[in-house]
Formats: sequence, C-alpha cells, structure tokens
Amino acid sequence: MVHWSVTYAPNTNTLDESDIAAIRQDFPILSTQVNGHPLVYLDSGATSQKPSVVLDAERDFSLHRNSAVHRGAHTLAALATEEFEAARETVARFVGADADEIVWTSNATEGINLVAYGISNATTAGTESARFVLGTGDEILVTELEHHANLIPWQQLALRTGATLRFIPVDDDGALELDRLDDLITERTRVVAVAHVSNVLGVINPVETITRRAHAVGALVVLDACQSAPHLPLDLHALEVDFAVFSGHKMLAPTGIGVLYGRRELLDALPPFLTGGSMITTVTMEGAGFLPAPQRFEAGTQQVSQAIALAAAVNYLGAIGMDRVAAHGRELSRQLLDGLAAIEGVRVLGDYGERVGLASFDVRGVHAHDVGQFLDDRGIAIRVGHHCAQPLHRRLGLTASARASGSIYTTAAEVDYFLDAVSGVRGFFGATA
Repeated sequence: MVHWSVTYAPNTNTLDESDIAAIRQDFPILSTQVNGHPLVYLDSGATSQKPSVVLDAERDFSLHRNSAVHRGAHTLAALATEEFEAARETVARFVGADADEIVWTSNATEGINLVAYGISNATTAGTESARFVLGTGDEILVTELEHHANLIPWQQLALRTGATLRFIPVDDDGALELDRLDDLITERTRVVAVAHVSNVLGVINPVETITRRAHAVGALVVLDACQSAPHLPLDLHALEVDFAVFSGHKMLAPTGIGVLYGRRELLDALPPFLTGGSMITTVTMEGAGFLPAPQRFEAGTQQVSQAIALAAAVNYLGAIGMDRVAAHGRELSRQLLDGLAAIEGVRVLGDYGERVGLASFDVRGVHAHDVGQFLDDRGIAIRVGHHCAQPLHRRLGLTASARASGSIYTTAAEVDYFLDAVSGVRGFFGATA
C-alpha cells in the first residue's frame, strides 16, 4: 500500500510567503497562462486545484492496484480494498470521526439527499427507524443563506411527508437572526439543516449555538461542511452534529467523491437510499437484508481511486496544518474585504464575523457577468452568478454577485492584482450610477 503525504516544517502560525511559494510548486496548473496573463485562480470555493501528490495518488492506484473492492478474492482486489478502507480511516481522522461513520458519496449533494430520502423511507421501515418518521405537524428548519443543495432536498422532503419547512432569516447584512431561534426551534422541529460556512458570504456560522438549541428539543442537525472542511480544523464529534457532508473537489481532491458523516447509531437506524449490489447480506426473490453502515449506503461500484486521492488531499492539508490553513484564510479574507470596500461603487456582502478566505461583492452599475469577463480577460478566474443561493441574493436585493475565493496557494500579490483590476471595472464600462 502506498501512503501519499507531504511533509512541511511549520515554524509560524500562518503561511508566510516562502511557505506559499513552496506550496504553489505542488500545483502544476498554477503555471498556466490565461488570455496572455499568468493564471490568478480565485474560484477555489467552487472547485479547488489539485496538487501533484493527489494526481499521483489516483494515477498510481489505477496503474498498479486497480480492482473492484469488497468483492474479489485475488491479490489486487485485496490490496484495493485495503487502500480504499485506509482512505476512509484517514478522512475520518481528519474530521474528528470514526471510520464506520464515514459514507462515501459522489458529492455533498448526494449525501444530503441520502439523509432526506432515508427519512422519507423511514415511514415504511421498521421500529428502529421511528426517530426519522416525519408527518403533518412536524417541522424542518433551514436558513435563508443555504446553498440550494441544503435547501431543495428539504423542500422536497416536506412535500413528500406533509411536514412544514421554516427558515432562520438573515438581516440586511446577511447575518442570521439568531434572536429568533427560540421561536423557530420548537417541540415540532425534527430536522435543522445549516451551512457551517456560507458559500456566498464566507462567514462561519454559530453551529454550536444552533446545535445545542436543536438537540434541546430532540431535533437532528445536518451540517453542510463544504466550505469549512477545506479551510478550518474540523471536529465533528466536538460539534455534536448528527450528520455532515462535504465534497472532495473543494478540498484539493478530484470531482466525483464526497463524504456523508453520520453518528453511528443514526446511520445504523437510517433506511438506505440506493439499493443493489455491495450493500446486502442475503437476497431472496422475496426480499433482502442490508449490511451495517457505512456499506449499506454504498450500493454499486464505488469511487475507489477518487477516495484514495481524497485521502492524499487531506494528508496534504494535514501536513501543512489546518490551524495555519485557517489563519491564512483569515488573512486573505481581511485583505479582500478591506480592499474591495475601499473601491468606489463596490458593495461587499456580509462583512462581519469570523470568516474564511472568500468575499462576494457587487459593482454598482455593472452586471456580475460583465465583471467576471473583465477579470477573465486579465487572467483572473472568479465566480459570478447567484452561487446556488438565490434566496440569499434576493434578500440582499441582488440577482447575482461576483465572488473571489482563495486557498492555500493564493498569495497576497494575487489579491492585490485582483483588487487593482476590480478598481478599473466601473471606468471600463462607463458606469456612472
């Protein structure tokens, strides 16, 4: 078995210029030229870039140990299964969980749907699933700043079960109105779904406060950790959430691999969503028995090389140190926010609280898509649109915004170059409003 990792010798509490310069050497794509300019990649919140060690891990497995897992008796199958399960243990340690609480999915969206449909299926399952049964009079609580992936599955669950969907509103700055928690989380609340970090605002939400209040009434807490797992030290046991999801492609790993975390006793009681091969014990023409979690949720052929590459990615992040990664994100955030706020005609969204290295903004008189094209012509890649968060944009009086998001490979010089480019947007388009 090959273990892929990178060793750094941290000597500061954050990443200094020499650290970032060394890290950037590990990312081949960062040497790319775009439209005649060196690539400045500020779209890591959508999809991060991958270091060579991650690319090598996936390729090495495919070259030397490629085989189906959990179903073969030959040597390659045994090696593949061992490495696949070792990857599960690696990822579990990284997020403060146990290996049997980690379910492989294709992405975070699938993980949330897995939980939502499992709750739907609980209405016809055995008594061990009674905690998940929803019906008329029960309530599901989300927030107004959720990504659509943590909103639409709960809308659909409410429609299927007759439960009522409610939400924690945000104020004019995009901050959750937490003073309304006591009114919104009641004895009727059965599920509370919340983003750890807003993918639009970059703000770290008070998950501990929301979780304590939810558990006080016996509600389950589902955490969207897509924007926190790549940027913050994450301990799911300490957070005491019941379920959590995140995607590999936002944390230096390939697309097509995600993670659902669930507390062991809840996974064991949750009915499966996808059924078929690899998740059964015995099958007759009349019925089937299911394996314990996590395998009962992993029907079909799994994303073996992608899971192994995700383990390489978390080893890479762990070698750098997540405290240092988080500190770098705070520095990027402050540089982005202060710089954007100083540009005339630019409105920064959600400049408050503790944050990761992400900032969304609106340029008065210029559509976000035009802002993105202007920057792209200068080699700067950002995100434009509603960022799969239309309700939040509507609440803030916008249809779209521009978003810059960094990672461990983002330099202060790149942010300065980006800010200088943004300062020229309104003049280029002749915006006078």
